[in-house]
Amino acid sequence: MKHLLPRGIYGRAALILVLPIVIIQLVVSMAFIQRHYEGVTRQMTGGVAIDLAYLLQEFRAGSSAEEARARADAIGGPLQITVTFPPGPFAPVDDSVAVFDFSGQAIVETLHAEIPEMRAADVSGDDRIVRTRIATPFGDIQADIARRRMSATNPHQLLVLMVLTSVLMTVISFFFLRRQLRPIAKLAEAAEAFGRGERIAYRPRGALEVRAAGRAFVEMRDRIERQIEQRMLMLSGVSHDLRTPLTRMRLALSLMPEDEDSRDLQADVIQMERLVDEFLAFVRGDATEGEEDCDPAAIATEVIQAARRGGGTVADLVVTGVSRRAKLRGQGVHRALENLVGNALRHGSMAQISLSFSPHTLVFAVEDNGPGIPEAEREKAVQPFTRLGSARDPNRGGGVGLGLSITADIAASHGGALWLGTSRDLGGLRAEMRLRR
Repeated sequence: MKHLLPRGIYGRAALILVLPIVIIQLVVSMAFIQRHYEGVTRQMTGGVAIDLAYLLQEFRAGSSAEEARARADAIGGPLQITVTFPPGPFAPVDDSVAVFDFSGQAIVETLHAEIPEMRAADVSGDDRIVRTRIATPFGDIQADIARRRMSATNPHQLLVLMVLTSVLMTVISFFFLRRQLRPIAKLAEAAEAFGRGERIAYRPRGALEVRAAGRAFVEMRDRIERQIEQRMLMLSGVSHDLRTPLTRMRLALSLMPEDEDSRDLQADVIQMERLVDEFLAFVRGDATEGEEDCDPAAIATEVIQAARRGGGTVADLVVTGVSRRAKLRGQGVHRALENLVGNALRHGSMAQISLSFSPHTLVFAVEDNGPGIPEAEREKAVQPFTRLGSARDPNRGGGVGLGLSITADIAASHGGALWLGTSRDLGGLRAEMRLRR
């Protein structure tokens, strides 16, 4: 039954709060109300049965039917029992009780138990009158008694009071419960935003345990940010230190006579610069970039135009759904698409970019007509520094196995993921960058 239970903390807390109240209501209704009112009804009906038995005793003491009726009328008035002899047209022939009239059932059972001469009792009338038919030596008589003498009046008032009180207390409990759970929701929101690279204002609140968890999160966030800042400073120094000798090497090679060896060295220097750039891009990611309002279609169009200027064959952008703007790290998404298109053109002869819009998701898909990636190796292909096969050897113009890793990190920073599959149209690899926006 797990799929039937609420998944959020508000729903589960509400279930924990409401379920005991409902169970208590049912227990009280069944064990107290039914049994209590049934016992009270039997007790009150027993008292009326004593009066009725006394009236029947006086009725039977009469020497004739007229005397018996006179004696019954004289006693019935003070006892609030109306005697009709012979029985009137509304005298019951059989017992009549409404289906859910539990007190009425108790009245009929008690009357039959206390008055052996009782033939039938009718408690189903809307006028709240209990009509009975009783056998006597002079024939059947009809005795009518007000029901208020046999059962408690308005028992539903207790039910109404109990339900209204329960609703009121539940609303009050929900108010306090919301105040207690709001700090937990704020903590989850701040943690989720930090996972996307955002920093939102958060101050620990709530119960002691929630405050402790909030302070631990704030301290952890500060430590991670300090580590990221220190890493960025270190990488800036490494980048500067590596680029300076590489620049001197390129300058020295440009002054040397051009021959096959110098051209090979220049290619190696260019390869080293590209490797340094990829390493730095992987370590840096898009942690230093903030989100801004971007046009996803414009980003994809820029990547297509840049690839075409580089001599690549890229089809026009295909857009499905209602185009809209979204909060994105524009440079990160641009870099990720460039990596996917670069891989597509490196291992195939053409590429195609498609963009799909849904209410909460953006999907950038890049397809190619290359050999693709076997399904068993797709998870491995996303790992850093992974090269699949000789076609991805950096000495043959490939990368160092960081392109898909960078793309996966950028997708994860937008709350999404990178998915690899097979292109139905081109037959090669289909890489989808799914962003939750």
